[in-house]
Amino acid sequence: MMTSLVSQILPPRGHLLPRLDRPLVMTAGLLMAIGIVVVGSASTEVAQANYGSPFYHLIRHLVYLGVALGLAGLTFLVPINLWEKLGWVLLVLSLVLLALVLVPGIGREVNGSMRWLKIGPVSMQASEIAKLFMLIYLAGYLVRRLQEVRSQWSGFIKPMLVMLLAIVLLLLEPDFGAVVVLMTASLGMMFLGGVRLVQFIVLISVSGVAMVLVAIAQPYRMQRLITFMDPWAEENVFASGYQLTQALIAFGRGEWFGVGLGNSVQKLFYLPEAHTDFVFAIWAEEMGLLGSVLVIGLFLMLVFRCLSIGHRAEHTGRFFAAYLCYGIGFLLAAQTMINIGVNTGLLPTKGLTLPLLSYGGSSLIVCAVSIAMVLRVDYESQQVPVTQEKYRA
Repeated sequence: MMTSLVSQILPPRGHLLPRLDRPLVMTAGLLMAIGIVVVGSASTEVAQANYGSPFYHLIRHLVYLGVALGLAGLTFLVPINLWEKLGWVLLVLSLVLLALVLVPGIGREVNGSMRWLKIGPVSMQASEIAKLFMLIYLAGYLVRRLQEVRSQWSGFIKPMLVMLLAIVLLLLEPDFGAVVVLMTASLGMMFLGGVRLVQFIVLISVSGVAMVLVAIAQPYRMQRLITFMDPWAEENVFASGYQLTQALIAFGRGEWFGVGLGNSVQKLFYLPEAHTDFVFAIWAEEMGLLGSVLVIGLFLMLVFRCLSIGHRAEHTGRFFAAYLCYGIGFLLAAQTMINIGVNTGLLPTKGLTLPLLSYGGSSLIVCAVSIAMVLRVDYESQQVPVTQEKYRA
């Protein structure tokens, strides 16, 4: 049994290192490198004022990155079928984490939201972990109930009821952004899993109506929608529209080539959360339109490689691995589009980090682990043709 497990983990003879998908590794690496640069630039003044050191956030970001890469390396060693077997366990764990964060004394409130678990000196954002665990469960469900999903209404209603429980817990934090990201990834997985078009349209319609009702149910969310329509209105520009207007000023100052690395004015206490949720605006100010297009292109490549690796896994009959890659691809795409949409004023203001770029340990670690899972899928897919060839011989 131990020999079998080792054979799944280690690369074949003659290969000191496993063959990784180079475009995915290079793209993720470039985004992480850009993240180091922009976090270091965007956080210096805030870090100096709050902690007495301009490198406070940068050092912590580098520590988070080291932990993320270490956990990603360990994740790559785990066979994909083990994640499939742990689907139910991870589902329960994700719901427990989302519930614990609401318990006074365990959950920690930040900016009016109970999203953080305090574990000793470390804080962890439960929703980041829960989103990945929920997708792992859903990928396993699609494999187990594939025929039911494709032929019966109950096939897609049952997993949506499970998702509904997670959504309720997320809304209690509240974390509407995580709800939108999780639902987008889940719906994308269900569609590629073969849900009938009529069922999918109904599911999309119900989800859309539900999100609209949730968005207008709370006064502060409704105010964000009103502000989003006209952030420059006199009553908004220095109130609920302040963050968006400052971000737009950053984009305007960047023009084609930017004002130069480290020369941002908006990071000087004008733009709140400059090194977290609005890090893209600072990057655009310092590196201009060309730098912004570069980052967007890298994210497009990242998502494309996740979906391509999933497509290859599906063609080799490894459906769980395929759906997992699809889910991770949709998760990264949704979070990226929402963050950039918020930064550019295309979407109402919402607190979501930019994957691999923004400051924040939970998001960075989960993104790195997710990409490691996709790389593991690609690695295992490379072994399938070899195994089949030996079998034919």
